[in-house]
Amino acid sequence: MKTFQLNAEPRTDLGKKAAKGLRKQNLIPVVLNGGKIVELDENGNYAGTLLKGEKVVKIENGRGIITTDLVVRFEDIRKLVYTPDIFVIELTFDGQTKKAVLKDLQFHPVNDSILHIDLLEVFDDKPVVMAVPVHVQGFAVGVKAGGKLYLSMKKVKVKGLYKDIPETLTIDVTPIEIGHSIKVGDLQYEGLEMVSAKELVVTGVRSTRAAAAAETEEAAEGEEAAE
Repeated sequence: MKTFQLNAEPRTDLGKKAAKGLRKQNLIPVVLNGGKIVELDENGNYAGTLLKGEKVVKIENGRGIITTDLVVRFEDIRKLVYTPDIFVIELTFDGQTKKAVLKDLQFHPVNDSILHIDLLEVFDDKPVVMAVPVHVQGFAVGVKAGGKLYLSMKKVKVKGLYKDIPETLTIDVTPIEIGHSIKVGDLQYEGLEMVSAKELVVTGVRSTRAAAAAETEEAAEGEEAAE
């Protein structure tokens, strides 16, 4: 994957009112998830030291996970959000740099402005789930016969180490005939596990009027020859 450099600042003033004030300054609230897992005491508290912007979210079995509240400038994340590409983000804040991927976005229901961003910290030895863009290549035999190629899924969710996840999932459509398709369960890539439902159709070739007419004509000719 491509690398995206992003600078952020720790955020300590939380709440809806504070977030609204940030957005008026073209600043976007961000939460970095998936950090270090820590042990909690019998009261559910963490006895360790937290850095600026960090907090502990309880998970299970007396443990918690450290998340970090941050803020970024809209100008700095615009090219990260408004693109079909996927990135591993080198996130720098408070004198440290961590790797992350885009997890979720929240948009305003009316003006479509960005309200909130969730990032997920990634590690060299911990698999992550990402939606990867699909790229088709080749000239399908079904298209040569008059059919039309279609793409039902622009992205497919996969699981793997972030360094093994490609920028796109390339699918060779050459062998697809009219009426046939390629499903998620048909896809195989080294080091990756398909997370999207296996029965979902990714791409295929459907019949067109011209192809249907040709098939009818061929069938009629076959019947005449048989007579």
